[in-house]
Amino acid sequence: MQHKKTIPIHEAVSEEEQALSACSSGEPYALMVLGDSMLPEFEDGEIIVVEPEGLARDGSFVVAYHNDEYTFRQLVSHEQKWFLRPLNDIYPTEEIPGLEAVKGVVIQKKKPGKRSSYKSYV
Repeated sequence: MQHKKTIPIHEAVSEEEQALSACSSGEPYALMVLGDSMLPEFEDGEIIVVEPEGLARDGSFVVAYHNDEYTFRQLVSHEQKWFLRPLNDIYPTEEIPGLEAVKGVVIQKKKPGKRSSYKSYV
């Protein structure tokens, strides 16, 4: 059985970074998925709810700051390294230097205009 690491995001981010980011210690927030990099699980136009202080673990869907931009990917651990993996294979998986890049964990998704169309990830 594979053991999954669970790491609180607020411990992985320095206090200075938390002070600089309005969302790092705030309430959950919503974002709209843009593009096809997270298909088939997340479609263009869907709304995701992000918990800034959620627990990041292998397999979590996260918002991360990488290569001078925010990105939405799946967090993957392999051989004691961390990667941001798109679900759509036409996009590359990228290694991140550490969990300080993770700025929030996706806890829910919903299709706009459809009350019963939501999925929880917690």
